[in-house]
This record gives sequence, C-alpha cells and structure tokens, in this order.
Amino acid sequence: MNRLFNNKHFLGMLFMLPAGVLLLVFLTYPLGLGTWLGFTDAKIGRAGHWIGLDNFQYLVGDSVARLALFNTLFYTVVASALKFALGLWLALLLNRRLPFKSFFRAVILLPFIVPTALSAIAFWWMYDAQFSVLSWALERMGLIHTYIDFLGDPWNARFSTIAANVWRGVPFVAICLLAGLQTISPSLYEAAALDGATPWQRFRHVTLPLLTPIIAVVMTFSVLFTFTDFQLIYVITRGGPLNATHLMATLSFQRAIPGGSLGEGAALATLMIPFLLSAILFSYFGLQRRKWQQGGRD
Repeated sequence: MNRLFNNKHFLGMLFMLPAGVLLLVFLTYPLGLGTWLGFTDAKIGRAGHWIGLDNFQYLVGDSVARLALFNTLFYTVVASALKFALGLWLALLLNRRLPFKSFFRAVILLPFIVPTALSAIAFWWMYDAQFSVLSWALERMGLIHTYIDFLGDPWNARFSTIAANVWRGVPFVAICLLAGLQTISPSLYEAAALDGATPWQRFRHVTLPLLTPIIAVVMTFSVLFTFTDFQLIYVITRGGPLNATHLMATLSFQRAIPGGSLGEGAALATLMIPFLLSAILFSYFGLQRRKWQQGGRD
C-alpha cells in the first residue's frame, strides 16, 4: 500500500477520481442520454421508441432548423471575430504603462462577472421599442428621428444579440490575451527595435507569433461558448422575431420542453456536436505544429 501511495501516477489518478466521477455523472451520462433520445420519438410524459434517423431526416428538411443553423453560424463567426479584435486591442492597451492600470484591469472584468441573465435583462431594456435608452440618446443627439426597432426587425435583432454577446465575452478574451502578452520577454522587443523594426513589425513578427498558442486556446473556448449560447438569446428575444435569432440551443429547448418533443429536441442538440468537435480538433491539431507553438517554420 505504501508503494502505491509513493507512486506519482497512482496519486495522480487518485486525485483525479472525484473530478472524473463528477464529469461522468453530470456530463457523460446526460450527453449519452440526450444522444439516445435523439434516435427515439420520446415525448414528455411517455417513453420513446427507437426510430433511427427519422428525427434527423425531418430536421434536415425543416426550414426553421436550417434557419437556426444559419443563425448559429452567423452569430458565432461575427461575435467571435469582434471579441477577438476588441479583446486583443484591450489586451495590448492594458499591457502598456498606464496610470491606474490595476483599476482598469478590474473594471474590464465586470461584464464577465455579472450574471448572464441580469446583463440580458439590461440589454432587453436598452433595446425596448418604447423605452430604449439607446434610441432616446440618439434622438436627443439628432442622429435619428424615430426610435430604432432593435428587436422587431430580424437583422436588427441579430446584430443586437451579437452586440450583447460581444459586450459580455470581450473581458474573457482580453484578460487571457493580456496574460499571454506578459509572458513575452521585453528583450525581444528591444532587439527588434535595435534592428529598426516599426511598431507594426514588432507586433507582426514578435507579438503575434508568440501569442498564437494562447489565441488558439482562448478562441476555441470563445467559439464553444458562443456556439452554445442560450441564456442571452432566451432572455432577450426567445428566438424572435420570426425565429430570426433562434440558435440551435434555443430551438432545441423550445422543441423539447415547451413543445414536448424530447426526441426532436435531443436530435437538434446532437447535431451541434460535430461543429463543436471540429472547433476543438482544429485547435488541438494546430497546437501540435511547431509554427503555432513558436512562430517558426514547421
């Protein structure tokens, strides 16, 4: 027994056991059950029967499901790109010698710390057709003459929900990239400056290559969080107007719980897995490349 406890591999497995049990109970089992339900005609209140790929065939031909897929991809791509651009800009800004830098670093975390439902309610109020503070401010400044229908027009609603997601997600990206920036040795910038490199060249050839592994990990998490977003959409629009903001997660919930079709909702949720795995595998295999790790050649 003493030999076992002196074995670092055994101790590692022992310490990981509680986390493994939690993951098995609260993640693996629900995932397996949801996948199984996707191949049945289960309804709320009665057990389902195996129907194979019928649910998936129906969803492929369902215009609302196809719209939800488009909305999810559009929402994920646009929001993730904006979060990366703004997060990188903030990280570079906060990495400089600024007065009250610690205060600003703490303040920038507030959108990420605030509960999602609470921030969604705040955005819902700001986007309200009658009482929108944004429309009121723009009208007072003379920039518009009538209130903007943020949530009543399909494309306005899409961009409004993207703005809410970006506001909430930028702090996560910025703080993670800031941590990565602080691992880059200042001597590299000094050497580049002595060689006559401009600020853009120092960013392009020093900062960006060395920050690439952090960017890959952070953006993978950002894409996963955005693709599976539920709370913001459900609180602000509930998928409206005309299903214009329904994501696969919100439509899955609507079909399964209020709609009662557990099998159909589970199938829709199962269809999200290939997209999520693609994002994870892209980051994983990319990080195996020396070019991504060190900014050099393969």
